[in-house]
Amino acid sequence: MNCRSLVRPLLASAALAAALLLAGCETDSPNAPTLRSLQPLSAQMVADIEQKNMSKESPILVRLFKEESELEVWKEDRNGRFALLKTYPICRWSGELGPKVKEGDRQAPEGFYTITPSLMNPNSSYYLAINMGFPNAYDRANGRNGAFLMIHGDCSSRGCYAMTDEQIAEIYALARESFFGGQRSFQIQAYPFRMTALNMAKHRNSPHMDFWRMLKKGNDHFEVTRLEPKVDVCEKRYVFDAETKGRFTPAGACPAYQVNQDVVAAVAEKQQRDDRQVAEYVNRGTATVPVVTRTDGGMHPTFLAAFQRPYTDASGVIRSPGVSLPGTIPAHASPPREPDAPSATTGSLADTQVRTTRVAAAQPAAAQSSSSSSSGGSWFGGLFSSSGSSSSGGVMDRVSRAVGLKSDPEPEPAAAAKRKANPAPKAATQTASAGKAKTESEPKQNAGAIRPAATRPATQEASADTERRPTNSAGLLNGAAPPVPAGSFDSRWGTFGQ
Repeated sequence: MNCRSLVRPLLASAALAAALLLAGCETDSPNAPTLRSLQPLSAQMVADIEQKNMSKESPILVRLFKEESELEVWKEDRNGRFALLKTYPICRWSGELGPKVKEGDRQAPEGFYTITPSLMNPNSSYYLAINMGFPNAYDRANGRNGAFLMIHGDCSSRGCYAMTDEQIAEIYALARESFFGGQRSFQIQAYPFRMTALNMAKHRNSPHMDFWRMLKKGNDHFEVTRLEPKVDVCEKRYVFDAETKGRFTPAGACPAYQVNQDVVAAVAEKQQRDDRQVAEYVNRGTATVPVVTRTDGGMHPTFLAAFQRPYTDASGVIRSPGVSLPGTIPAHASPPREPDAPSATTGSLADTQVRTTRVAAAQPAAAQSSSSSSSGGSWFGGLFSSSGSSSSGGVMDRVSRAVGLKSDPEPEPAAAAKRKANPAPKAATQTASAGKAKTESEPKQNAGAIRPAATRPATQEASADTERRPTNSAGLLNGAAPPVPAGSFDSRWGTFGQ
């Protein structure tokens, strides 16, 4: 390797470090970028990009959906239109559906955000991070405040969209490659849910509906054109794909502007079609969802499955359902709280007791003969149990019942009546029942046998926007170490500055 190929990566690292200083993320180190920020895209991702008629350096666009807990990365194909590259399950987001309004409300932002290289944080305490740039011009015009709202790793959120370390490494690399290809900024579109007619009908009673209809217009511009919508702000509202000789002032009057008539017609047609479908859903009596749930955010079902209660098979071995996860869940991660139930007397949402989640460190099946006081082992090593005050159990009980690991309990009066009406069966029946119970308790396919271990209480969550700093890799569920650089990245930096 010659001196020229060595110097350019160093110059590039210095440039990224300067960009980090401009980002001003006070919780992170302004040192030179870590090697984890330079990890190349996997061979599989490069193959997927090529298969979808895209190039590795073509522009990207990111879409976030809270209710579905999904993050989409779109990439411009060789026809000049954006196409979906990959959908990532979100490990954790906090707050309720609705925009972020003030610092400390734990709300993850909703709206349209522009990401420049200065907002890419290679030294985040949460592995890697992309600052969303909150508050944007719309947020400031409407008096909203807060800072350091990010997409990052660590699966822990205080107002951010948290992924696993492995996921954020890939998302970060896709953004980095687009900047290498000449994209000066990329757009993040953050929505409360997918902007479908059914979702708009279900959430029709929300006080945020006017705001969400405005976001939907931007969503519709993207969906009918497959181009990144140009976003401006005037009169404290978003304006999409507007062309003007005047100047947009976020809190001032909108200047005279025009929008391409083909786009206007296509968006209007889509909105009319959606409005008709919303009306049909309402006429059918489609149920609305609670405006406030006090669950403090969400988690994709893929990750919720990892928090299912373990169960004991016929031989007395504790097992956990096999779940394939897109990355590591750290031991301090926790699922959302159980939603509040409507009060029978007042019809309002009643406060419920917050359950304590405990994390049990355990060994993988192959290593049951040895014990450890650390959290090492496979990712199955963190078994999460919870207790609830209601007879129906907590959110994990419901997840277990949904996947067939547990049946709904009968109300006590009904159970007593059944016992009285049906006396205990004879020995032959008991034998058959025992055989059936044993069959039903057989482990599910891909279930992993583990050994129970002592539990410890989960860390109390902080309420501020600024996220707490994780300790070290010992807090990770076992078996899925943080990703490490693979191969040389000198070739990617070789043309920097030319």
